[in-house]
Amino acid sequence: VAMAFPDLDFVDYTKYKTIVVSRPVPDLKSILLLELDRPDKFNSTNARMHREAAQIWLDVHQDPSVSVVIITGKGKAFCAGGDLDMITDFRRTPDALYKTYDEARAIVRNMISCDKVIISAINGVAVGAGCALALMADITIASSSARFGDGHTKLGVAAGDHAVAIWPLLCGMAKAKYYLLTGEMIAAAEAERIGLVSKLVEDGEALKEAMRVAQLLARGPQHAVKHTKRSLNVWLQQSGLPAFEASAALEMLDFQHGDVDEGLAALKEKRPP
Repeated sequence: VAMAFPDLDFVDYTKYKTIVVSRPVPDLKSILLLELDRPDKFNSTNARMHREAAQIWLDVHQDPSVSVVIITGKGKAFCAGGDLDMITDFRRTPDALYKTYDEARAIVRNMISCDKVIISAINGVAVGAGCALALMADITIASSSARFGDGHTKLGVAAGDHAVAIWPLLCGMAKAKYYLLTGEMIAAAEAERIGLVSKLVEDGEALKEAMRVAQLLARGPQHAVKHTKRSLNVWLQQSGLPAFEASAALEMLDFQHGDVDEGLAALKEKRPP
């Protein structure tokens, strides 16, 4: 019999302030729901949310009461990427940039390493860091109104959040290069057609379908599910992560270039760079 250490296993999710954590199924408490909670800002990641998005997967991984986790966004968007004020702030000092770099790496690595199945219910736009949280999930369910975009090149930096790691595996190198180099947005139907997401559902149905899949998995054989995820993620660990490390470092290097000033101005003024 495995030894239990409930004091070490306990996770206090109330420490998260920009992610609302709940257990939405009364008779199946092993399903955890994470809701990005900055709806007035389309759930763009400020400094606090970025840190929380990196850390929460460590807590989920170690929590023995959780078998499946769903992540979604409150309001009309899944996550509109990095808050422009946060980007402006971390460009001012190397220490802030290094911290952002470490957290960006942790989001990707911790989602891959988390033993619990992660399902994303993509209820609207997912851009940049939002795309990372959406597409690094094990099962991705998109509403018909969802839209995807990496957008890094339009800002003036390399695509470094996650995309180099997983887009070539999801949709092939040709499509990955096209969308990551151009920064063009991808409609939900096209994302499903090219394999960027697992499943497309009617508008407003993404969370409902994610809940259905979560309950199916939560009632299934947990070791088999966990070990299947772990085996599949060997592909990411052996090929995706080395490429990701290069892209993340180059992204941070590019943040030192003056092109980012123009990229930020264009985004704020809602015009082409």
